[in-house]
Amino acid sequence: MDPTHKILKHYFGYDQFRPLQLEIIQAVLEQRNVLVLMPTGGGKSICFQVPALLLTGTALVISPLIALMKDQVESLHANGVAAAFLNSSLSPAEEERITQDCINGEIKLLYISPEKALSICDTLLPLINISMIAIDEAHCVSQWGHDFRPEYTKLKILKEKFPGIGIVALTATADKTTRKDIITQLELENPEVFISSFDRPNLRLDVMSGLNKKRSMLKYFVSSIKEKGSQGLFIVCHEKKPKK
Repeated sequence: MDPTHKILKHYFGYDQFRPLQLEIIQAVLEQRNVLVLMPTGGGKSICFQVPALLLTGTALVISPLIALMKDQVESLHANGVAAAFLNSSLSPAEEERITQDCINGEIKLLYISPEKALSICDTLLPLINISMIAIDEAHCVSQWGHDFRPEYTKLKILKEKFPGIGIVALTATADKTTRKDIITQLELENPEVFISSFDRPNLRLDVMSGLNKKRSMLKYFVSSIKEKGSQGLFIVCHEKKPKK
């Protein structure tokens, strides 16, 4: 078994990669600039978490929300991975401990906000052996994206400060114009662009008329969750009849 599959099995419990994941990981390991467009739930995190565990040093992961950082770090801890985040939710003592762990090379993945990345770009980051840079929710860098954050546009400084380190930008929502803008804003030279299929065979959309049918379907859906533990989303849309 090759090292990438060993990491996948040992830390994440999977036997095989999903489509495009292995190709993306290989590009990241070769320190190439990469743009990944993959649907939510498609396995974007694996694309930078696996190479982070294979490369020497600490992977820097830019994430826009504290809640997302906490979820990913807690999940990595549960899998036995040395990960941490730096954000405003930490006490000074906690931040100092994590900072020292990073300098000592004891953290494999460090999650920070774009604001934090910019504030420590000239202080802490030069003291860390950075293995790779992953920019999650990369659509935030584009003024054409639905969740534009001005701080993201300044992240190109990471490329200037650490020119020999590859950057992988990942998003689930970016049309052609937004993808071009991400590449331009981050100054990604000759990036490899991977676009995964958005076909989700486990999802289904049904449209039905009649309120009674909707009620019976909703009852069936709720009972199915209770009995079988299935997961899903059921949306009821009621069309109001125009007044005469």
